[in-house]
Amino acid sequence: MLKKSLELLRLEAAETGSHTLRRSLGPFNLIAIGVGVIIGAGLFSLTGIAAAEHTGPAVTLSFIVAAIGCAFSALCYAEFASMVPVAGSAYTYSYATMGELFAWIIGWDLVLEYSVGAATVAISWSQYLVKFLSKYGLHLPPQLVMSPWETATLADGSTVSGWVNVPAILVVLAITAIIIRGTQGSAWFNAVVVALKVLVVLVFIALGWQYIDPANYHPYIPQNTGTFGEFGWSGILRGAGLVFFVFIGFDIVATMAQEAKNPQRNMPIGIIGSLLVCTVLFVLFGYVMTGLANYKEFKDSAAPVAIAIEKTPYGWLSTAIIGAILIGYTSVILVDLLGQSRVFFSMSRDGLLPRVFSQVHPRFQTPHKSNLLLGAFISLFAGLVPIKVVGEMCSIGTLLAFVMVCVGVLIMRKKEPDAPRAFRTPWVPVVPILGIITCLVMMLSLPGDTWIRLVVWLAIGLVIYFSYGKKHSKLAQGLTVDPTVEPAGNQVA
Repeated sequence: MLKKSLELLRLEAAETGSHTLRRSLGPFNLIAIGVGVIIGAGLFSLTGIAAAEHTGPAVTLSFIVAAIGCAFSALCYAEFASMVPVAGSAYTYSYATMGELFAWIIGWDLVLEYSVGAATVAISWSQYLVKFLSKYGLHLPPQLVMSPWETATLADGSTVSGWVNVPAILVVLAITAIIIRGTQGSAWFNAVVVALKVLVVLVFIALGWQYIDPANYHPYIPQNTGTFGEFGWSGILRGAGLVFFVFIGFDIVATMAQEAKNPQRNMPIGIIGSLLVCTVLFVLFGYVMTGLANYKEFKDSAAPVAIAIEKTPYGWLSTAIIGAILIGYTSVILVDLLGQSRVFFSMSRDGLLPRVFSQVHPRFQTPHKSNLLLGAFISLFAGLVPIKVVGEMCSIGTLLAFVMVCVGVLIMRKKEPDAPRAFRTPWVPVVPILGIITCLVMMLSLPGDTWIRLVVWLAIGLVIYFSYGKKHSKLAQGLTVDPTVEPAGNQVA
């Protein structure tokens, strides 16, 4: 239950040298990083699944519910990011407020969140690639674009099972190679593809609006089937829980604090700005998509946008948008991989994970070994697991992290009321409490098997912590993060 003091965290933030990350990100870069991951799989893939199985046209309401929960959490994230500009996001914040064990749980949870987030997008990227190539007469073997748990019906009526999703594996490995070369270069690459994705969303909304069929909105909230989460208001809640994971964009912005210029000012701008921009686009996009095609047509599809576009006369738009989505998806994978490696970087520097995860490349100043290991793991995950499973796992991991950050703000306001805060969460304790309640309600609305996977993942993490992390914790040994610095026993709370 040892805690890091704010003084120690600020000391870490002030460190310089070849063993630290390079500060190269301004407010525009941070907003672009947030928008880059928010506009991704949730918008272009899981929106269709949520509409077909849980909400019907009322998927727009699910986005609003999710955005409200995000707004409460985003305000709490912004306060912490302005106080503690260190890599690690919710992991670091929990270390300062609730102690090492809770920090480990959240850090391990974030690893799950970012891993399955990247895998979800990679799987959807693969499905859009199949559609894109088919327009030019190129057909990939179905066994090589599906996980072993999925099947497909061929033109002759026969059914085949998947072997491994090869395109999903290859795109993760390619993006891993890009981020190893440096955060600034990755940020510029991300900014370009983010601009392209926003343009795609705006074009889809503008051109698709005039071909909306009002009949597709009736009933706007389909009647519940008698099972919780299958349409009706419970379906809207479950849909919100499913699409919630797309909002981890501002969470990932918080992991980049140690690479931000003037983080006390720029971190709140990046966190809140990216959330505001995307919420408006999400609602409009969901409205147009469910207006173009009946929600039942999206069932079992990770590429619902392609289905919706087929309802318009713009054949060229379908090809252009699918191509742009393919390019845009790469930024989501990129930001997820960046976020995960930075959490591992922080946990490793604290001694809770092996040192290999915090070793920095002498030229690029990136945690290259961590990137390689995590890229290999996530690529296999993307190649072997269905999209619906990874989407739900990412949502519950995100929600748990948001709950802990909201709790952390309440604790820090009690214990450190006079600590300097460049940004203060308004209406405390109301906002953090509402954030906790909203996130817990959406967590409870998710399927039971998703909870089982979360518990199993956290159990594996606790085994690793008590067998390795607890014994090697630098804080428990009275050390600062840098072992060359004098022992910091007086900085242990």
